[in-house]
Amino acid sequence: MRADRRVQFERYTGSDDGFAQVQDWAAHGSPVPAEKRDVSDAERMRASEIQAHITSRFRVRSSAFTRDLSPKDRLICEGRVYDISGIKELDRRRTLEITAAARADLTPATAPTPEPPEGEE
Repeated sequence: MRADRRVQFERYTGSDDGFAQVQDWAAHGSPVPAEKRDVSDAERMRASEIQAHITSRFRVRSSAFTRDLSPKDRLICEGRVYDISGIKELDRRRTLEITAAARADLTPATAPTPEPPEGEE
């Protein structure tokens, strides 16, 4: 496993503000080294909006912390939020493979903004 990325897991901590259910997410643990492989991408049109999704697989070392993760959690890699769809054990409890999907049409929060070409501002 070539863990060349760091991923931060988040756990749902929904609350009720008296009017509606508020969707809150909180950091869960420290960032974890991971290997990332993109496996597919898709585009679909729903309610007159085009959405692009990317599915990736993340491999992380198995530990008490990572074995506690579930599809109810999500992860952040390079500013992009991924919803976890599945977790499976590999290599006799040494590695976990997390399958997750993200909206590819949304710009990650940490992505650098492109510089305008010279003469155009």
